[in-house]
Amino acid sequence: MENLLYFLFAATRGGATRRRIVEVLKKSPMNANQLATHLGVDYRTVMHHLRILEKNNIVTVIGEKYGQVYFLSQAMEEYYPYLASIMKEGTHA
Repeated sequence: MENLLYFLFAATRGGATRRRIVEVLKKSPMNANQLATHLGVDYRTVMHHLRILEKNNIVTVIGEKYGQVYFLSQAMEEYYPYLASIMKEGTHA
């Protein structure tokens, strides 16, 4: 899991955006539109990153279509301290 987190959040171009999404979801679950507004990022960009995060079991989704709400997965909750250490090191993608 640590290698996956490093790859997704520190070694790829979209890592910074994915880190921001995870930081927001750590505080409060949101839908994609709320995330886009909160982060000041295009909705399609947020959806792209959410699909990557969901595929890799970083976030989970409840609901259907526009009502989908995103939460951090149990695995991400457990490994959040590792992600926080990546962010603290200032690793940039």
